[in-house]
Amino acid sequence: MHDHINDLVDDQEWQSGHLAQQPNAKHLLTERAATHQPMQGFSLSEGDFSHINLVNRASKTGYELTNADCYHADFSYSHCFKLDFSGSSLMKANFRRANLHCANLTNCNLLGTNFQGAKLEHVIWGDKVIQEQQAAQSKDLAEQLDYYQQAEEIYRNLRLVSEKQGLFEVAGSFFQREMVMRRKQLPRLSLQRFISKIVDLFCGYGEQPIRVVSFTWAVIIIFSILFFFTGLDYDQQKIVFDPNASLRQNVNDFISCGYFSIVTFTTLGYGDIAPTGFSRILAAIEALFGSFTLALFVVVFVKKMTR
Repeated sequence: MHDHINDLVDDQEWQSGHLAQQPNAKHLLTERAATHQPMQGFSLSEGDFSHINLVNRASKTGYELTNADCYHADFSYSHCFKLDFSGSSLMKANFRRANLHCANLTNCNLLGTNFQGAKLEHVIWGDKVIQEQQAAQSKDLAEQLDYYQQAEEIYRNLRLVSEKQGLFEVAGSFFQREMVMRRKQLPRLSLQRFISKIVDLFCGYGEQPIRVVSFTWAVIIIFSILFFFTGLDYDQQKIVFDPNASLRQNVNDFISCGYFSIVTFTTLGYGDIAPTGFSRILAAIEALFGSFTLALFVVVFVKKMTR
């Protein structure tokens, strides 16, 4: 009981920021972490914690240092394996050459954080940085733009440090979020923002080739349905939906329309089935979609594979 009261007193001193400025702050924080009790709301601003070892060797989970204020704190060359920093402000903190492998940085303020040379494999970043979440919650346009600008800067920094370490998949996701933040700073009804949104939907700014594949199949299926109701010609016979025909006949005709849609989309054009009437306009539109989409897929695929 007495030890628990002492821990509470120590925590109040940590939360006040008094202990972080002590010459032996590094040793005191190491001892406090060794108690295995959660460290919440600690003020470590401006503190020197370089080369500190905060690895919980006695457990599969790391120490908890949550909702901490680590503004401009020096954690260079520190060992923070699996350390839970969630909810903390790491603004302008220095993690140069630190080991952050498997650390939890969810909902942290990462503006200006130095990750140069840090080990970032399997870091838990969360889906969105805190500034992006704040922008979504804000009702003030100027405040939103400021948050989006900060978020773009953070994503750019994380992308660059990830690329330097060969974490290209992670870097790609950061690049996509960076471009989304840049788009949201543009006027809502501007042509540039609209085009940026289309690029995001089609391919996730070159990071989501599966979206190109999904769009391809959506176009093929939609045009198959349109051809099924507008009609095609095959050997002087009409391929079109007929309510008086059998189910089997209509299914066979729809499959033929699907076949024609695929060869039109890929611009193969075997010529065995021909569009007629309004179907000719639809075929031309689908061929344009196909030419654009196939070229886009090649670009996106090559970009992903050549990293």
